[in-house]
Amino acid sequence: MPPELVEGRVRFRYAAADPSVTAVSLDCDRAVAGPRAFAADDGGWALDLPVPALDRVEYRFSLERADGDELVLDPDNPCTVPTAFGDRSVLELPGYEAPRWLEAPAVEGTTTSMALAGETADEVPVDVWAPADLAPDEPAPLLLVHDGPEYDRLAAITRFSGAHVAAGLLPPHRVALTHPVLRDAWYSGSPQYLRTVADAGLERLGERFALERPVVVLGASLGGLTALLLGLLAAPRVGGVVAQSGSFFQVRHDDSESGFPWFGRISRSVQAVLDMRHAEHPLVVGMTCGALEENAANNRDMASALTRAGHDVRYREVADLHNYTAWRDALDPTLTDVLRTVWSSGGDAR
Repeated sequence: MPPELVEGRVRFRYAAADPSVTAVSLDCDRAVAGPRAFAADDGGWALDLPVPALDRVEYRFSLERADGDELVLDPDNPCTVPTAFGDRSVLELPGYEAPRWLEAPAVEGTTTSMALAGETADEVPVDVWAPADLAPDEPAPLLLVHDGPEYDRLAAITRFSGAHVAAGLLPPHRVALTHPVLRDAWYSGSPQYLRTVADAGLERLGERFALERPVVVLGASLGGLTALLLGLLAAPRVGGVVAQSGSFFQVRHDDSESGFPWFGRISRSVQAVLDMRHAEHPLVVGMTCGALEENAANNRDMASALTRAGHDVRYREVADLHNYTAWRDALDPTLTDVLRTVWSSGGDAR
């Protein structure tokens, strides 16, 4: 049966249909407190966990056999979700609701593919979504999204835009979905990547499409770090940033990440932002992060530092973890508020 709540605990079960299975454990984010090893139970396996302070939990079962381990979905739970690392079973706890805009009417869109060339050895591919009735020469605001294809496939970002345009909550706008060709190298404070997008990239987008009002940049994890660094570099052409679970690595908080090849460059870039005392071109900054994430401490530090420097910061913690569904669910109201604030302020993107 699917996981069930039993006296303040979540009970997971795995039926022992395969006698070669010698042990079962729960594979999920380490922020979920409690044991991982199942105990033999009535011909199968069972595990009780304290109910986590979360709206939902993504998980798999790890099956141990003599010939090796296997990660599988929960065969008794029909609720699954695609992730950047494959499908996961999902436990949705009482009170969880998916965003209403997922099922709301949305304008139809069209997509144009192009590439941005600059200082990076590889061009940056971009898919630009727009409402079907928005001509290329018709001025409209732009939302630029790092990890664009993943944000669209796993967090429905163009569906978000289409639904909010249809409801009259946002003006017709374009969404530039950038591809992470060399993600770790590009999204780790690479000066070449940042200058490619901030300079030649925005110029190329402005040549291909009529842009108005400042650009807003969105990203998550390393993409959230990159969104903020790009916004700081390209202001005032960029007027707003939304960073979700940003990887704002600091030595004092993130020693577990120190083996990442680009940790030093990231931590130096982050420290430079934390040390800023004055923003020449203040940004509107939206930030979301799971309250139980490892990233929560460095996100709180970054929100405080940006506020001290004079940026308009809206920081919100959510009851989920480091995954695209969490980022999708947190788009509204944070992204909506940033877009409306920036795009109502006037100015242009040139």
